[in-house]
Amino acid sequence: MVTARTRATLNTAAAAARDAVGGVADLDAGGRADRAAGEALSSALAWSVLRTVADPEIPVLSVVELGIVRAIEIACDRKTVTVTVTPTYIGCPATEMIAQDIVRALTDAGAVQVVVRQQLAPAWSTDWIEPAARARMLSYGIVPPAARSSLARGVQPLRFVAPGSVRDLHEMDEVLRCPRCASADTERLSYFGSTACKALYRCRACREPFEYFKPL
Repeated sequence: MVTARTRATLNTAAAAARDAVGGVADLDAGGRADRAAGEALSSALAWSVLRTVADPEIPVLSVVELGIVRAIEIACDRKTVTVTVTPTYIGCPATEMIAQDIVRALTDAGAVQVVVRQQLAPAWSTDWIEPAARARMLSYGIVPPAARSSLARGVQPLRFVAPGSVRDLHEMDEVLRCPRCASADTERLSYFGSTACKALYRCRACREPFEYFKPL
């Protein structure tokens, strides 16, 4: 749990929305001045503010677009905000930084106290990534995950097999196209990329490496 209290003087030039994160309109100067004078923070405004908070590992996506912000609650006093966050996986090293960025952004927007709580169930799914964010991820050079809706759902049996007897699930998926040249002549170099949620691939056509965000 991370908390933060009002700074002595609210910065009248609150952080503008980052273009790379999805084109959320800048908060106008007049609105910031009104909030500095004591206007209560609304739920809609809180969601808009968090759309300007970039994911540390994929900075072209916001934490909202990534689907890790599950709920925002405004207290009766209209000054305390509780944000529920589901990390992409337990132990994700970016979790603490994300919480700090959320606290900072909402405090700058007028919240007196911000509480960030983790919710681990239901577990985060790549299906929670917004469609527009998937396209932006691809243009950034990361192949977005396949939709889980196309995969089997429900209880799945565990299968224990001898090494080398079958190809692993990722090799059985449809062929990945290179995000740079669109060639389907690609190969996996490592099951893990720069983070545990991504795998490292290489395009045989253009010889460029790229990452694939594994479906969860």
